[in-house]
Amino acid sequence: MNEVTGTTSSLPDRRRTELSDAPSWTGPRVWILMWRKIGRVDRSRGGAGQPIWTRTLIGWHVVFWVLLGMTLALSFLGHLGTARQLVFTGTVVVLGAAYQFIGLRAMTSRSAVPSYAYRLVLIACLTVLIGVYPQSVFLMFIASAQIWLLCADIREGIGLSLLLVLGVGTAQLWSAGWGWTAFWEILPWMLVSLVVSLLFGIWIEKVITQSQQRAELIDQLESARDELAEAHHSAGVMAERERMAREIHDTLAQGMTSIVMLAQAATVELARGGSDGAAARLAAIEDTARENLAEARALVAAFTPVALSEATLTEVLRRQAERFAAETGVDVQVSLDMPDDEVAALPQAQQVVLLRSAQEALANVRKHAAATQVLITLGLSDGGVWIEICDDGSGFTPGSASGGFGLNAMRGRVEESGGSVQVESSPGRGTRVQVLIPAVQEDV
Repeated sequence: MNEVTGTTSSLPDRRRTELSDAPSWTGPRVWILMWRKIGRVDRSRGGAGQPIWTRTLIGWHVVFWVLLGMTLALSFLGHLGTARQLVFTGTVVVLGAAYQFIGLRAMTSRSAVPSYAYRLVLIACLTVLIGVYPQSVFLMFIASAQIWLLCADIREGIGLSLLLVLGVGTAQLWSAGWGWTAFWEILPWMLVSLVVSLLFGIWIEKVITQSQQRAELIDQLESARDELAEAHHSAGVMAERERMAREIHDTLAQGMTSIVMLAQAATVELARGGSDGAAARLAAIEDTARENLAEARALVAAFTPVALSEATLTEVLRRQAERFAAETGVDVQVSLDMPDDEVAALPQAQQVVLLRSAQEALANVRKHAAATQVLITLGLSDGGVWIEICDDGSGFTPGSASGGFGLNAMRGRVEESGGSVQVESSPGRGTRVQVLIPAVQEDV
């Protein structure tokens, strides 16, 4: 089904739908094809909403004027006599003028007044023409087509079809001399014409209704598709924001926290007169700031940490442990329960999750644990690769702690990778955080 675009307020909705599945009839096929063109809107006019009458009017002119011209020509060969020929010719002129000045307007504007006026004139003229010259009865073909073309509903089409058959039958009966013999000869033909006209018109209406329903269904599906695409877009935007928030929290925010703590320690050293200790703290501040700057640039370019692009996960974890120990005085050890080559074979995305989990756990140790020792263990099990961070700090009750953004961000990041996070802790007995991710080795 062709898509209809532009402004089509001048056409009823039921007429704007293309009869894409209309069967091929030998007789009415011509005006069915015309009707299919009427339902389309000219796309080349920038949505002006004008029907494509450039080709459609040519088709209607050909059908209408050829039949009307043939009828007029045959009338001159029928030896009607002067009076009847004048009446016949005058009626043909009236019908042609009505089609040109009223019928075409009704077809383009779909206005009720021109539509009714033209069809009533059409029925009246056809009644006169058939009464004067019965051989012009084949004009019923175009008359029936135009009646159903311009009708707004099926009842209107049935009523005007009855009026057309009644007028034509009366004209033929008058031409035959009002005899009962002529009546019984004309009646079957009129009934057949009426039945065919009604069945054909009703069939057209049903096709139009079904096509309209399909068009509405397609509109609903397109609307649902647009809504779904918008929902996916919104979800993608939210996911991207959450991911960026986690990255900032795990890198820049923690780096800034380290800088603040190192600056405070340097201030204390300077107050005590320890210039060497203060210089060491300032050097650590510079290193941390440089790493933060590199991480910020990496966030702009991609989400892969700069450290992982320059070293293996094992080396980065040990480097993080050494820096954390230097900043806090906490003894941090890194242990591997899997070969280095298997660590290097882990997908980059999983290495990022494991590194960020370790960084978040160390940040929590810095803020809350008051620990003296931390053990980071990286291992491989049947369930996948895991990293465990244990401390001997103050601990907490997991069920009563809110967890803050850091722990929630860790859970969100791990769950996106198909993994899980387990937190075991109790007051005074330290904390154990274990992250498990299904292991999928990176293709080499």
